[in-house]
Amino acid sequence: MTLTQEHITLRPVTRPCAGAPRAEVVAFLAETARQIRLQDLALVHHAGAGHIGGELSAADILTTLYGAVLDVAPDRVEDPERDRFVLSKGHVAGMYYTTLAAFGFLPVAELATFLAPESRLNGHPNRLYVPGVEANTGPLGHGLPIAVGLAISGVLLGSPRRTYVLVGDGELQEGSNWEAMMAASQYGLERLTVIVDRNRLQQGATTADTNDLDPLADKMRAFGLMVTEVDGHDHAALLDVLTAPPVTGRPRAVIAHTHKGHPVSFMSDNVAWHHGVPDDAQYALAVAELEALAAVR
Repeated sequence: MTLTQEHITLRPVTRPCAGAPRAEVVAFLAETARQIRLQDLALVHHAGAGHIGGELSAADILTTLYGAVLDVAPDRVEDPERDRFVLSKGHVAGMYYTTLAAFGFLPVAELATFLAPESRLNGHPNRLYVPGVEANTGPLGHGLPIAVGLAISGVLLGSPRRTYVLVGDGELQEGSNWEAMMAASQYGLERLTVIVDRNRLQQGATTADTNDLDPLADKMRAFGLMVTEVDGHDHAALLDVLTAPPVTGRPRAVIAHTHKGHPVSFMSDNVAWHHGVPDDAQYALAVAELEALAAVR
């Protein structure tokens, strides 16, 4: 199966202007996330590879960040005062590229090259090739330490910029993340926000069956972070916590409770879709379910 231009249906969007009514912003995020999911689903189906389950669970978080939170723009990817975002769970690159394209960082047409030979849109994001990508990620447990380094550099430079990092819950089994959290607390990185995509599934099993993380919030608090738990598919709730003012000397952790494969019925909370590829019938059903959400709204 070959991914071609005919499979690219996404259209670039423009963020609501500063001061837009909150209800308008939330509605914009919900519809944009739906469109991004539809396009990402097409990428994985037609390219024949990807990590669709974790991509769908992270879609609302990524859309909220780029649609209403991050102070960064396609014409400011080298601005030293831009906010930084690190996608630690780099295997969900398809959703990341689709989000970047939706907000103008990439030509939408380039999505047709996803996973093609010599494409810059390969299975893990590369900061040397893809505009807007701040760090090469893929090996799990690397993104949070990188984000801590970026946040420390902001402190040393006296910059008001913020740093956000999205980690998978399964990758929190890597000890490097906990070392990074200790450092974040030690240095009082109040402009650092760690977002956990808490879908409770990883490759092949639940996180509880692999190496149980609970009580996760208590553990992160013990490492010095200020923790908020939120519905990771609720754009309004995500918007509130991700734009909350910093608390002096305390890095923030947001545990976003999500569902792998959300909102596709047969993918949701199903570990088989960690890196499954839908066949034609499954793809048609998933598209129909996502398209039906527009009618509901």
